[in-house]
Formats: sequence, C-alpha cells, structure tokens
Amino acid sequence: MNAKPFKVSLWLIWGSSLAIGLLSSIPKITELHLKPGEALVNSLITFLFAIFVWYLNIYMLPKNYKKNDSKGISTLRLLWNLLLGIGVMLALSYLQQLLLPYLEFGPTMLMFEVRGVFINLIFYMFLQILYQSHHNQQVGVALERSKSIFMDAQYELLKQQINPHFLFNSLNTLKSMVETRDEHTVEFILKLSDFYRFTLESRKLDLIRLKEELEIVKAYMFLLKSRFEDGIDLNIAVEENALDSFIPPFTLQLLLENCVKHNIVSLDKPLRIRIYSQDNFIIVENPIQLKTTAETSTGIGLENINQRYLHLLDKKIEITDANTTFAIKLPIIYEYSNH
Repeated sequence: MNAKPFKVSLWLIWGSSLAIGLLSSIPKITELHLKPGEALVNSLITFLFAIFVWYLNIYMLPKNYKKNDSKGISTLRLLWNLLLGIGVMLALSYLQQLLLPYLEFGPTMLMFEVRGVFINLIFYMFLQILYQSHHNQQVGVALERSKSIFMDAQYELLKQQINPHFLFNSLNTLKSMVETRDEHTVEFILKLSDFYRFTLESRKLDLIRLKEELEIVKAYMFLLKSRFEDGIDLNIAVEENALDSFIPPFTLQLLLENCVKHNIVSLDKPLRIRIYSQDNFIIVENPIQLKTTAETSTGIGLENINQRYLHLLDKKIEITDANTTFAIKLPIIYEYSNH
C-alpha cells in the first residue's frame, strides 16, 4: 500500500505555540506593576519551547507504523522527549537569567520546567492521537481498496461463468436437433453463431440497456423455438419508461434457461413465460410444471444473478415460489440510482 505520509499543518504548529506563549504571559500582564520586558521574555521562551517540543515529537515518531504503536503510548519515547525537553527548558531558563538578571534563577527555572513538562505531555498525547488517527484512516482506505479489488475480481468470475454455461446448453440443444434431423438445424447454427458473437462483444460490460437485453432474449427464444416449436411461448409486457433502465447482460437469458431446465416443455403442456415490469421490478414468471426427472444443477443460475445484483446495486433479487407459479423479481437499475 502506498500510504499517504503523516504530516502536521504548519498553521497548527506555529499557531498553537504562539497561543501558548501568549497565554503564559497573562499572569505577568495582570500584575499591578506590569513589566513588559518580563512578559515578553516569558512569552518568547514558552513560544520557542513549544516549537521545539512540536518538532521533537514529530521527529521521534516512528518512520513506519508498527503494530505495537496501536496499543498506545511508547513509554521509552515519552521519557526521551521529557528528558530532552527538561534540558532545553533549562537552557532557555538560563537565557532568561541573562536577559533579566534581577530575577531569582531557582524559582523561575522550576516554574519553567514544570510548564515545560506539561506542554511536552500535552503535545505528545495530542500528536499520538493524530498519528494513530492518520494510520487508522490509511488502513481503512487500504481495506476498502482491497475489498473493491476482491469484489471486482469476484464479479469478473461471475461474468466468465455465463458464456460457458450458455454454450453448454446451446450445444445440447444442437445435439438434440441433429439427432432428430430437425430441418431448422442449419438456421439454428447460423443464429447460434450470431448470438455467440454478440455474447463475446457484450461480456466485458457490467450493464446494458433493458431494451438491448430484450433483443437478446428474442434472439434466444428463436433458438428455443427451433427446438420446442409451440411448446414454449414468451410474452413481453415491459413499460416504456423501464426500457431505458439497465440490467446485467444475459440475466433474462439465464432465467429463461432455468425455466426450460426445470419445467416440462412440450406441445401437450406448453411452457408460457412472462416478462413484465411492476413496482420498480422486472419480473420473470412461469407456471410450475416440474419435470419428473430433475436435471443436475450447475450452481450458476439464480445465485449468479443474485451476486451480480448485490455487486452492482447492493440489492438482492426476490424469489416468489407459489403453488402454481414461480417468479423472479429483478430490481430495476436506473441510470443514476447507484452512480
């Protein structure tokens, strides 16, 4: 991960140091016999020490964040900061003694040292909070990026599953037509070729317009009717305003495959499938007329579609399994509904 380096604003460093320097001179300013020189020197020394403490603490931060740093304060680093701070404050107290020789060195030095320890502790704690907060943000960004990469890879895998699944079913259909010497076999091969070409062109798309998906469905129904003739029928009743919405490619085609796979399709008992829009859903509905011998499921079908909707829209598809009808409700994806 290319982590963003930790930085502290110069405005924060210099502004807070100046504010502490000014605050430290308030007791001198409020005295009855105001001595501007003492107040100025007091503020200057506190300001210089605050600047030193800021940069000392920043310099002492580890270059690379370690797991141990997340547990809290580094005692060793804090002790080093305090010892160096005490030494610098001692030197600054001596500087004040040179500028204001009439002040008693002992009490003045003690006052500055106590003040310096408090400033050092406050800045250390505050900087530690900023540092850990920055690290947590970087970790959060990295996790989100990793999650996004994983989800994209998972979605690509789902899309890759669609084409082999379709080809397998189509070749089975073609095999049956060849075995029965169906007169539409050549036409079926040509349509299958055109359809698979469109599949290859669309496989890289996450979404296509619903009206384009319906064109795919109509082409696919031609392939089904070449085999089942009047044993299968499709009625499409989608509202005009839903045609420009989006849908993952080949979603409806997969649902039609499932209908044929699990239900009886014959001239005596035709399978009549409906695709229509209602209440922000595209609904694929078919009568339940299950085969006596169920086909082995490949595990792609509905779960594939559900995972694609979760990835793209963060919504699940709805399944209604009534006594006589089976319906899949697909949330309509409008152009700006999921950005």
